Amino acid sequence: MVDLIRGLRAEEVAGNLARVRREIAAVGRDPAEVEILAAVKYVPSEELGVLAEAGVTLVGENRAQDLAAKADAHPGEFTWDFIGHLQSRKVRQLLPYVRYIHSVASDSALDQLARYGSAQTRVLVEVNVAGEAGKSGIAPAELPGFLGRSPVTVVGLMTMPPLAPEPEQSRPYFAALRRLAQRHGLPELSMGTSQDYLVAVQEGATIIRLGTTLYGSKDP
Repeated sequence: MVDLIRGLRAEEVAGNLARVRREIAAVGRDPAEVEILAAVKYVPSEELGVLAEAGVTLVGENRAQDLAAKADAHPGEFTWDFIGHLQSRKVRQLLPYVRYIHSVASDSALDQLARYGSAQTRVLVEVNVAGEAGKSGIAPAELPGFLGRSPVTVVGLMTMPPLAPEPEQSRPYFAALRRLAQRHGLPELSMGTSQDYLVAVQEGATIIRLGTTLYGSKDP
């Protein structure tokens, strides 16, 4: 069982945010073009005020019920995105709270979006670029048809590459997602976590999803 992250310090989180922005600039990207999303799956609600104090504005949750509870406890403090595995029956619960759902990848989710979405609803489609068995996401070849069936606006794509010991091993998958997005005129690319975010940034990420990189104090 993973322990919850407690004892966050605003000055450390702010320093880590600043460091990540410097790193983004160092690899040739404008930090203003890359949103830093704080993944808060393991951050309890009572610690979220520390993130706000540190300058975090965009947060992402993996579980619909936790997102709703945390957003209700911190009204107006953050922009919320949903970044976890999407159960279609949770779509209705999520829509009042989120800017984007990052993980739309099934026709049942599209059905729920058609039922409960609106002209303002924005989503990203999760693509299983590596074709990993048992992993969420549609196959790249299915993307054109899936986009055509979407009843709401798709603004971009998301992927999770295979687990790998070296960040560089994620590059082919990030590059493939970028090419897919370009082919379909989709501006947002949600890719890269604490393990490989700089490679993702180099390959065009517009949203990086960070947890331990923001919350730890090991890096200078």
